[in-house]
Amino acid sequence: MEELFISWLQEYGYVILFLWSIIEGEMGLIMAGIMTHTGDMNYFMSIFVAGLGGFTGDQIYFYVGRFNKGFIHRKLHKQRRKFAIAHLLLKKYGWPIIFMQRYMYGLRTVIPMSIGITKYSAKKFAFINLISAWVWATITITPAYLYGQEILIFLAYAKQHWYFALPIAGGFVYGIYVYFQKLERHFLEKRHNRLSN
Repeated sequence: MEELFISWLQEYGYVILFLWSIIEGEMGLIMAGIMTHTGDMNYFMSIFVAGLGGFTGDQIYFYVGRFNKGFIHRKLHKQRRKFAIAHLLLKKYGWPIIFMQRYMYGLRTVIPMSIGITKYSAKKFAFINLISAWVWATITITPAYLYGQEILIFLAYAKQHWYFALPIAGGFVYGIYVYFQKLERHFLEKRHNRLSN
């Protein structure tokens, strides 16, 4: 199965990278970085394609928000706290939040939809989103390209000793969860205080 997947990447690498980037999976970009290191993919083309994929994904979410406000309010009411946080972040930071959202676990799809709901300029969003997507692709692919050999050695070791990764992965996921719970409480308290005054 692993050999089949690698052969698919070698044959359809850029198509898979584009589709993977639409759902903003860093693992796909890291894999592309390793393959640029081994010479199976071109470094600059990988960044270009991954950036286009990331751009396309966020444009889809933006227009879901722009043209489907009723659907979002009906179907995503459980996410209303995240939408409230996204609105507060947009008001506080403005356009830089379009750059920042790619690195914000739990808000990556909500923020583009939240911006789409507002009257934010679609052209301005698209321009910033495109630059942001290429920066994201460069930041993610380049380390894997530069340290591809070390990553391959580590992956081979991890494959044999996978059980060591479980507590590390669990701690990492828990840390992210706690961080965003605190962030959510902070913004909700701030909003509550603002409404109370």
